[in-house]
Amino acid sequence: MHRRPHAGRGFTPVAHSGSVPPPFGIYVHVPFCAARCGYCDFNTYTASELDGSGASVGGWLDAVRRELDLAAATVGERAVDTVFVGGGTPSLIGAERLGAVLDAVRSTFGLAPGAEVTTESNPESTSPEFFAGLVDAGFTRVSLGMQSAAPHVLRVLDRRHTPGRAVAAAREARAAGLGHVNLDLIYATPGETDDDLRASLDAVLDAGVDHVSAYALIVEDGTALARRVARGELPAPDDDVAAARYELIDDRLSAAGLGWYEVSNWASSPDAECRHNLGYWLDGDWWGLGPGAHSHLAGARWWNVKHPARYAAAVAAGSAEAGREELTESERHTERVMLRLRLRSGLPLDLLDDPGRAAAAQAVADGLLEVEGGVAVLTRRGRLLADGVVHALLAAAPV
Repeated sequence: MHRRPHAGRGFTPVAHSGSVPPPFGIYVHVPFCAARCGYCDFNTYTASELDGSGASVGGWLDAVRRELDLAAATVGERAVDTVFVGGGTPSLIGAERLGAVLDAVRSTFGLAPGAEVTTESNPESTSPEFFAGLVDAGFTRVSLGMQSAAPHVLRVLDRRHTPGRAVAAAREARAAGLGHVNLDLIYATPGETDDDLRASLDAVLDAGVDHVSAYALIVEDGTALARRVARGELPAPDDDVAAARYELIDDRLSAAGLGWYEVSNWASSPDAECRHNLGYWLDGDWWGLGPGAHSHLAGARWWNVKHPARYAAAVAAGSAEAGREELTESERHTERVMLRLRLRSGLPLDLLDDPGRAAAAQAVADGLLEVEGGVAVLTRRGRLLADGVVHALLAAAPV
């Protein structure tokens, strides 16, 4: 289980407003985990939590295939530009079943030439044979949940892999022929030191990956970590510490040739950027398959029922949809500003009205934005205060 934006967590884009069809992605949510990490609030289930419910990996796969047929009936003929399998722990179900999922997407929609196909994986449930199976199936990219190289930090996060396993897995993935490999980091965990983070960054760079995601730890309500913090067993993450750690990460990765292209993501080249996530940030359409997955198409967004057994039953009855909404123009504007400003490609100033552009000019004066060719781009200080910059632009320019 990673910390990332994807369609299994309610991440939603704005509606596409141009005449050119936006990219079309497929997100597949694998809800199964061997154990629940203490910070996790994703829609995931361990074997003991599913015991007696009738849910199974085989039943999930059958339901995903059925939902693909429903998607094709709605979407029509449209090749898939990106596929992203997330979770949960996709690697837990094995390369053969992941390949079966991709085969189903391929046979139902077809893949566009050069399609990006990603799966998340936890290091402890991978092997050279697993990665070879992914390559044979047609996967082009893998994202590995490393989180930290410090044993005590991994214990706080309830991660099960050993400190060196993520780096070994990344090397195995590259050796197997996967063209793009990401490692996820979580920083500002209680008990983590600057030296711990430096060691984690050294390990990441030693693995030779072309993409790194790094997220400040968030204590989500209802998680085991939140309960430990509430009981006083662990201190809450410190915002000032998190800001300093972000600067450390950015310095180290930039010096190694990985540039930021989204506030929490760095890549060695444009080809290494995650095109599926860029589809979320840049007005794309996607269909989310699986329990709790979210979808967006032609300005509408909807989400599936969460429990795997109820999801399978709902798909068999003709629809897994649990809810739906249409974004208003004001909501679309808000999300367009919020999401585009997080990207290195920036926010075109012509998306703002006069008060919004005046607020942007003030942010430039305050050292939070730079303007390049009519596009506003966050400075590093602005990245640390991104939410406040967005609020200022929107407060000044209501729709």
